[in-house]
Amino acid sequence: MSDPLELVVDDLHATYNDAIRALSGVSLKVRSGEIVALLGANGAGKSTTLKAISNLLPAERGQVKRGSIRFEGRDLTRTPTSILVRLGLVPVLEGRHVFRALTVEENLITGALGRDASRADTKADLQRVYSLFPRLAERRRATAGLTSGGEQQMTAIGRALMSRPRLLVLDEPSMGLAPLVVEDIFKALKKLNIEDGLSILVAEQNSTVALRFAHRATVLEHGHTVLEGGAAELSAREDIKAFYLGLAPPPNAELADIAEPFTDAAE
Repeated sequence: MSDPLELVVDDLHATYNDAIRALSGVSLKVRSGEIVALLGANGAGKSTTLKAISNLLPAERGQVKRGSIRFEGRDLTRTPTSILVRLGLVPVLEGRHVFRALTVEENLITGALGRDASRADTKADLQRVYSLFPRLAERRRATAGLTSGGEQQMTAIGRALMSRPRLLVLDEPSMGLAPLVVEDIFKALKKLNIEDGLSILVAEQNSTVALRFAHRATVLEHGHTVLEGGAAELSAREDIKAFYLGLAPPPNAELADIAEPFTDAAE
């Protein structure tokens, strides 16, 4: 018996200001207990897709024009973000958004407020976050706006974890961070996935690190899905890395080499 599907995005089309086309056929699936990487170059539509999933497009004058987004059978386009968080779908937006005037620990605690957590639950969840990100324990009393970029990203992720998500939606968590910090963040996410069964959808330009930690990947190009497959399989394909992921092209690569991935995506 196949695993139940948690998130299904089907033929998603979206615009900004009812005029600027941003997505023109995005489809993806995240099954329970999976890490799925959403890959593509800058401008491919990754952030717009995640904002549509989190029902945040209206805040930026964006509109879903066609297609469907369903989380465990519920239509997400008709569900307020505040309700989505209570249902277990929690976004972490691009840009390391923290409450800059609050301390690191105060930022983390705000993540528990939306689910009416008890004091004991909040304390236990704080310890879990600190075990995943020991640097935050050291900086718990520091003003978040004065911490490093890596510490702010850990704070933003930790705050989301305080909501006890079942599906964590991350947008470019590696952006602007040192490789060692990126490694620590992805190792923590993988630990959550293995130990707690947390499902994760992560949009990344850093395809190398994303494919190392993900189970499957979906590749976007110009606002539509061009390829889906197992992460190990995609990372082993030199033609895919060259033509879709922006890495060094293989010797003597030809455009004909990518005909098969396009065919697979269309089936």
